Amino acid sequence: MSKVTGKRLAIEDVLLISPTKFGDRRGYFLETYSLTDYRELGIDAVFVQDNQSFSATAGTVRGLHFQSPPAPQAKLVRVLRGSIFDVAVDVRRGSPTYGRWCASVLSAEGA
Repeated sequence: MSKVTGKRLAIEDVLLISPTKFGDRRGYFLETYSLTDYRELGIDAVFVQDNQSFSATAGTVRGLHFQSPPAPQAKLVRVLRGSIFDVAVDVRRGSPTYGRWCASVLSAEGA
């Protein structure tokens, strides 16, 4: 049984992933990444780097990040505390959704 669910957003290749929390009186446990579960959702990216950032002030803008071929990178965003307004913009020329954007509020409670 998959421990994650995925919802496709308005841009091709943007997927909102929700892991299943297994909780009890002590707190909870969840798998933040599972190759098998991600492949079942159609994600075949190989994650080779893991980064973490912290914004001390509400309203902080982090910027737009992208990589062009031949070295594109998949992004996996997780919120550990509070919430963020995460935006994806399709800047891939020739893409059917080129120039469009989609967004979602991600929160620690939703993880």
